[in-house]
Amino acid sequence: MNQITILMYCADQKGIIAGVTNFIHQKQGNITYIDQYVDRPNATFFMRVECDFVSPNFNFDDFKISFNLELGSHFSLHCDFYLKGQKPKMAVFVSKYDHCLYDILAKHHSGELEAEIPFIISNHPDLEIIAKRFEIPFYHIVVHKENKAQAELEQLAIMKKHKVDFIVLARYMQIVSAKLIEHYTHKIINIHHSFLPAFPGAKPYHSAFERGVKIIGATSHYVTEELDAGPIIEQDITRVTHLNSIADFIEKGRDLERIVLLRALKLHCNRKVMVYGNKTVVFS
Repeated sequence: MNQITILMYCADQKGIIAGVTNFIHQKQGNITYIDQYVDRPNATFFMRVECDFVSPNFNFDDFKISFNLELGSHFSLHCDFYLKGQKPKMAVFVSKYDHCLYDILAKHHSGELEAEIPFIISNHPDLEIIAKRFEIPFYHIVVHKENKAQAELEQLAIMKKHKVDFIVLARYMQIVSAKLIEHYTHKIINIHHSFLPAFPGAKPYHSAFERGVKIIGATSHYVTEELDAGPIIEQDITRVTHLNSIADFIEKGRDLERIVLLRALKLHCNRKVMVYGNKTVVFS
């Protein structure tokens, strides 16, 4: 059986759902999931479809070509097609913090994260021991002001070699350059505390503590050239009070970072996120 997922968007108009469902039926497909959303202010239609094809003559590439010729041109559809059995290859970038990395590798090991992890890249050697524990190749590439361009060329070469589909910055404490973003547009996922831009800098939890905030949070988003301003995939918060210490803030914040980043990765790997402008449409 061939199971495929189709993500599509176009200008809102009549007949799109009927056209897509009839086409899949004509190709002897069975729709197992369908969801759609209309952004009314911008008159834009979004849809996600999962379908099965049991015919031994089904050809994925032929289906895509035919779909685009018959429906894509008619409705001016922008489409992405995915075979369910093909897991995306995810490069993991880390520095010294290990809480997000442990969570990602544990969920991957248990089969709860539908992705391949061909390697881990870090600008520090500290977390290599974790990579060895999970038997994943580890690349230590030093990054500093003078060699940043060369370091990114090395990173790109490794990703090209392994045919990486997307990148997760699992608390990678370096600003990603425009060159890397250009190669992986809307395919670099980051996590940060939700205090930005209200509490920027190296010690956001200390600043938040001094202000007496009542909630802290975390945000996972796609990376753009504007720092921490890319399309948001997932967010969450937890409450704090005057009884909580800075250490409590940091512990609660790291727990949120783990949870929110993993949710975002699952949504991305399960092909449930569509980027539109600087926003996302996230299907259930």
